Amino acid sequence: MFRLFRPATPPSALTVVLALSFLLGLQPVATDLYLPALPQMPAALGVNATTVQWTLSIVVMAFGLGQMMWGPISDRIGRRPALLTGLSLFVLASAFTVWAPTFDVLLVARAAQGLGLAAAVVCGRAMIRDLYHPQEGARVLSKGLSGLGVIALVGPILGGQVAAHLGWRATLGVVGLFSLCGLLYIAWALPESLAHERRQVSQSGAWHLRQWGSVFAHPMFRAYTALTSSTYGGLYVFLAASSFVFIDILQGSRQAYGLLLASMSLSYLLGTVLCRRWLVRRGLPGTVRMGAAFSMASGLWCVGLTLTVWLSGTTPPIWSLLPGVWLYAVGHGLHQPCSQAGIVAPFPSQAGAASALSGFLMSALAVLIGALLGWWMRAPQWAGTIYPLTLGMGLGGFITAWIGLSLVQRDGHPATASAS
Repeated sequence: MFRLFRPATPPSALTVVLALSFLLGLQPVATDLYLPALPQMPAALGVNATTVQWTLSIVVMAFGLGQMMWGPISDRIGRRPALLTGLSLFVLASAFTVWAPTFDVLLVARAAQGLGLAAAVVCGRAMIRDLYHPQEGARVLSKGLSGLGVIALVGPILGGQVAAHLGWRATLGVVGLFSLCGLLYIAWALPESLAHERRQVSQSGAWHLRQWGSVFAHPMFRAYTALTSSTYGGLYVFLAASSFVFIDILQGSRQAYGLLLASMSLSYLLGTVLCRRWLVRRGLPGTVRMGAAFSMASGLWCVGLTLTVWLSGTTPPIWSLLPGVWLYAVGHGLHQPCSQAGIVAPFPSQAGAASALSGFLMSALAVLIGALLGWWMRAPQWAGTIYPLTLGMGLGGFITAWIGLSLVQRDGHPATASAS
C-alpha cells in the first residue's frame, strides 16, 4: 500500500517539524494519555494497582530493547522503511489493547506497542542528524518537541474526559487512532533522509558490538546520554506514581488530574521555546546550564515539601506539588532537545545506532526505577504517602542538575566532537 505514496525530496522544514512532532509525540501519547484511566484498570482486569503499572513498564522495556534492533536496521536500509514497519506494528498492537480480554493479552499488546514506538523515536532522532548540523539540529528538535508539548498538553485532558465518560478501553482506542493518523501522514509526506553513501552494510553481530562500543566510548555521547536518562528518570517517577497520588491519596478527580498533566506539558512547551532562544546565544552546554537551574529548583521544592509534610504530619493540598512539577517540566524541555542532538552529533554515519544505544540505556534505567518505585510504594511506611513521588522527582532534579553542570560542561561541546 505504501508504494502508492511518493513523497518529494528533500523534505520541507514544515514537513520535518510536523513529522518530528508526531514521531516524538507518540511516546507521551502511548504512556501519558491513558494515565487518568490507570486506577480503573485493576478492578476490570482482576489485578492490583502495583501489577497494573506494568502496562507502563512493559512499554518502556520493549521500547528500550526495540531501539537496539531498529537503530542498526535504519542505518542499513534507511529511515523510511523502518518507520513504516514500526508504525504499522504500533497501530496493529493498539487494536489488541482495546480488545484484550485479559491482563496478559493487554501486556503482550503493550509490549508490541513499545517495539513499534522504538522505530518512531530512533528514526525521528536519527533523521535530524541526517539533515542538519548539531546546533541547527537542536533548534529543529526543539520545534518538534514543542509539537510534542502541544500533543502532550491535549492528550491528558482528552484522556481524563474519555476515561471519566467512556472508560479505560476507550482511552487506549484514542491512542490507536492517533497512531493511525500519524502513520498515514508519514507514508504520504516524509521522504527518506539517509543518503545511500552513509548506509552501514555490515550485518554481523560482532560488527554491531564494536559499533556500539565505539559509540559509548565517545565522551560527548556519554555526557548527553547521562543527561537525557537522568531527566527522564525523574519524569518516569511522575508518570508511574502521580495518578495514584493525585487521584487515590489526594482525592483529585480524573478530569483534574488530566488538567494537571496538561499544565505539566505546558511547562515543558515553555522549556522548548526557551531552548530555541538560548541556543542561539549560549550553544548546547550553555542552554543545558540554564536547564540545570530549573532542575535544581524543582529538586529543592520537592524535597522541601516532603520535609514539611513529614514534620507537620498532614496531607498536603494538591496545589503544593504543582511548582515542583512545573519547574521540573521546564528543565526537561530545555534538556531534551540539547541532549538528543548532542547524542548523535559525533556520528553522521551511525546516528541510528547512537540514538538506539542511548534510548536503550535510558529505558533500562526507567525499568529499574519502575521496579524500585513499585517496592517503595508497597512498603508499609511509604504506602499511601506522597513521599515516593516527591523524593523520586527531587532526586531526579538534583542528579540532572549535577550532570548538566559537570559532565555536559566538560564534554558536551559539538566543536570538539570528532565525526565517525
